[in-house]
Amino acid sequence: MCFEILSRARAFGGTQLVCRHASRETGTAMRFAAFVPPQAEGGCKVPIVWFLSGLTCTEENFTVKAGAQRIAAELGLMLVAPDTSPRGQGVPDDPEGAYDFGLGAGFYVDATETPWARHYRMKSYVEAELPALVARELPADMDRQGITGHSMGGHGALTIALRAPERFRAVSAFAPIVSPMNCPWGEKALAGYLGPDRVSWRSYDACALIEDGARLPEILVDQGTADTFLTRELKPELLEEACRKAGIALTLRRQEGYDHSYFFIATFIEDHLRWHAARLG
Repeated sequence: MCFEILSRARAFGGTQLVCRHASRETGTAMRFAAFVPPQAEGGCKVPIVWFLSGLTCTEENFTVKAGAQRIAAELGLMLVAPDTSPRGQGVPDDPEGAYDFGLGAGFYVDATETPWARHYRMKSYVEAELPALVARELPADMDRQGITGHSMGGHGALTIALRAPERFRAVSAFAPIVSPMNCPWGEKALAGYLGPDRVSWRSYDACALIEDGARLPEILVDQGTADTFLTRELKPELLEEACRKAGIALTLRRQEGYDHSYFFIATFIEDHLRWHAARLG
């Protein structure tokens, strides 16, 4: 096996794993969590849903807080949640210690600027290296993949799917950063990792990708109306307009009174997993 199992726990008839492996892309040890449903026991391959987490998170947040294992076990879905950035000795962090750049804030890009370019290669890690590892070592049916995520991870899910629509049968997001080019979190991250040329940012912006011709059949997004980041950072109306112009079927549900927390995710994760299961077959 090409990864080390750090923990294993029985859950709803399936198995929750936390794993670590040496990453070629990041040059560090990387951790990820994988829930293997009971339908996969005996080697039967099952559909996989990727969950990308947001700023400050690790693979643990979704695994522990979302309560997703019960419904994933019922539906026969494998859940895989990677970390949000490289970590370890020699990996640079925001020099001011800010939460929205550096460790825990990889933004699912391949950095090109010094000193970030050496380790911050989360695009290639999530798009290529980790899926290859999972396909080789776990009973995942890679012909039936879905992707979702929260906040920065919602940005990651949307952009990864828009760049490779043939790979994903289902796409959703919780409170995603829909246009990093047009919000403080995204402008800081993209400028820091990629440099000042905004043209190079467009492949990491869901709205820009859609404007440039990328298409998905449909997208599900949940957004809380009491989210303190709603108007400054998230701006779901930009995705709404981009999808309207492109003819993409966007289901944008504005959830009254819900905030940005995992209480919001835990409330609606069942809806998202059923959305994915219906499309993954």
